[in-house]
Amino acid sequence: MQNSTMLRCRFAAAFFAVAIVAVPAPVRPQTGQPSHMLQTMKAELTRSLAALKKESEPPYFISYEVTDQRAVTVSGSFGYVTGSHESRSRLLGVDLRVGDYSLDNTHEIRGGSSMFDFSDRFSLTQIPIDDDPAAIRSMLWLQTDRKYKQAIERLTKVRANVQLKVEGDDKSADFSKEPTEKFGGKLATLTADTRAWEAKIRKYTAPFARDPKIYVAQASFSARAETRWFVSSEGSEIQTSDPQYQLFLSAVTKSDDGMELPRYESFFAFTPEGLPDDAKVMGIVEQMIRDLEALRKAPVVDPFTGPAILSGRASGVFFHEVFGHRIEGHRQKAAQEGQTFRKKINEKVLPEDFSVYFDPTQKRMGGTDLVGTFDYDDQGVKARRVVAVENGVFKNFLMSRSPIEGFSNSNGHGRSQPGLAPVSRQSILIVEVAHPVSNAELKKMLIAEVTRQNKPFGLWFEDIQGGFTLTGRTIPNAFNVLPVMVYRIYPDGREELVRGVDLIGTPLAAFSKLVAGDNQVKVFNGICGAESGGVPVSAVSPSVLISQIEVQKKEKSQDRLPVLEAPIQEKR
Repeated sequence: MQNSTMLRCRFAAAFFAVAIVAVPAPVRPQTGQPSHMLQTMKAELTRSLAALKKESEPPYFISYEVTDQRAVTVSGSFGYVTGSHESRSRLLGVDLRVGDYSLDNTHEIRGGSSMFDFSDRFSLTQIPIDDDPAAIRSMLWLQTDRKYKQAIERLTKVRANVQLKVEGDDKSADFSKEPTEKFGGKLATLTADTRAWEAKIRKYTAPFARDPKIYVAQASFSARAETRWFVSSEGSEIQTSDPQYQLFLSAVTKSDDGMELPRYESFFAFTPEGLPDDAKVMGIVEQMIRDLEALRKAPVVDPFTGPAILSGRASGVFFHEVFGHRIEGHRQKAAQEGQTFRKKINEKVLPEDFSVYFDPTQKRMGGTDLVGTFDYDDQGVKARRVVAVENGVFKNFLMSRSPIEGFSNSNGHGRSQPGLAPVSRQSILIVEVAHPVSNAELKKMLIAEVTRQNKPFGLWFEDIQGGFTLTGRTIPNAFNVLPVMVYRIYPDGREELVRGVDLIGTPLAAFSKLVAGDNQVKVFNGICGAESGGVPVSAVSPSVLISQIEVQKKEKSQDRLPVLEAPIQEKR
């Protein structure tokens, strides 16, 4: 991310570190007792606090977070294995604050660079993967010293900025006081048969070689166990550990006019058994090949406004981009943000049938594991359900430990990629419709809307790859959902595959056009990128009917398909 106003989310399949264990091993969770790592971190934190208390401006808060990532991968293309390896890393993040809860070194310097603010106060450092207390404490000491010097320098700038600039609209504190948490989760292990997955990857990618116009065809299996240890000067001590398994398929073709046409499929699970079997995967591969052939022949849609149905997955991304990013708490405080919903608490923002909540404690929905789940956020606050919209009425923001007026505490949504400063971020977004209709009835409602508006057709967004949004006040406050499978729906019910459209719009206008939802809930697992890096998220939603959407033409490459036929075709 280049600034705090452009936020991009994509398929979950693209974000996991890839790796694999050399031999199969059963998942055997260890005891839930806190590890020696927590004891080492706590000892150094205690020593650092005692030493820094002697300084004229001692820290009022310090936290250490160590993230241990064990990862394994097998990847391949067109029937061949292109990679198979194991990796491990251990990363340290230090958050150190001087001043006090009301005003500290993290305070926004108005007129300055927001990205500097984040990188200046939170660093990423690799530390030894060996459990050597002396080596680990040495790294903690070095980073604490560096962060303290940076914090003192920045606090001076903050105090000067407060004196020189006009008073901010939000006068809330810089940091909230939260309950101390103690948690020792079981340590996760991975299980993966390297040779078996190499054979699967060859099998899954080989059929794409039948079509010489498919010039990218890849598959990857990845497994990861991520353990996080968190300690703070407030007394919190947290150990969490989770295994994750993923299969990702991608293929790309190109039309004669140069437009790239991708198809993606991804599967996420907490156990290897949760991934689909060979028969299901091979069926999906064959469907992807048929879809790519059909997309090459599909007509391009010109810019258009009219009614549309968003499938459950497309609707989930729509709500994530249009709504979710705009209710992240820190955006209500930053001077450069548009603050679309800042003054809309207890106002109607959706039809009465619609409710939206965020619940990172959910592990599974509709038979699908949810990648956005977590027990504690990255500021040591316990995860919890947050009702954002109830029967159409806006109720709550997603909060980290950065308070805003009217919301003085965190609700467990301070999140970050290891090494970046946590801010309020989404988790698992869930859309509920009080009186859903069947999918067939939703289509009838779409056709009725097409007729009422005297439009030649409506659109059905069947699948998407992700989206992005702009939330600032100095640029258009807009969103863009990136579909891959879109159909025209004609008044007689006929469906026609089309290509080359992006779903665009602005938030309040888009929300005002929501009409109804169906009774078939779908899940989108993805990675969301913003100021605090990439974090896993999920969106759960039924299909929805919108009375008016706008589409624009998709970006198009000027390069043609390869002139030479792929050599792999000669072999096969």
